[in-house]
Amino acid sequence: MEARTNQRFFGSRLAPWLTVMVVLCMLALIGCGASVSSQEEDNKQVVARFIEEFKNKAKHDIVDELMTPGFIHHLKDPRLPAGRAGMKLLGQVVAGGFPDVQATVDELLAIGDKVIERTSAAATHTGDFNGIPATGNKVAWTEIHIYRMENDKIAEMWSEVDLLSLLVQLGAIPGA
Repeated sequence: MEARTNQRFFGSRLAPWLTVMVVLCMLALIGCGASVSSQEEDNKQVVARFIEEFKNKAKHDIVDELMTPGFIHHLKDPRLPAGRAGMKLLGQVVAGGFPDVQATVDELLAIGDKVIERTSAAATHTGDFNGIPATGNKVAWTEIHIYRMENDKIAEMWSEVDLLSLLVQLGAIPGA
């Protein structure tokens, strides 16, 4: 009899509170997840804007707006200055050789404070590019970039660009 009384007491009095607690915990977990994915979406939008403005529209000064003052690029070319100045110079060199360059995002992923971009680029070689005179060749290459975000700006960038394929298409090195 006492067990049935305890069961009724706990069952009738705790059930509503238990239900409320479970619902509140679920809402808290959903809320935490939403803010993380919301920040990741914001980070992807910053990178997408960088791709569109910097690469496709040759607005190289956009780096001053979208990158932190202490921005670090991890590009291997020793001719590039550090920071945002290096990015501007890189943009000018690419646009000088390939004024019609168009970058198409194949994949844009965000994980925490990182955004990963996989892109295909296509252009016509109508200007000098790294000492290679214009060939008129239509060319295509791929790029993979990893961006580290900080306060809605790009703080760091690592890049791998298929320059071997590009140089073959330009006739700068023999192809297969």
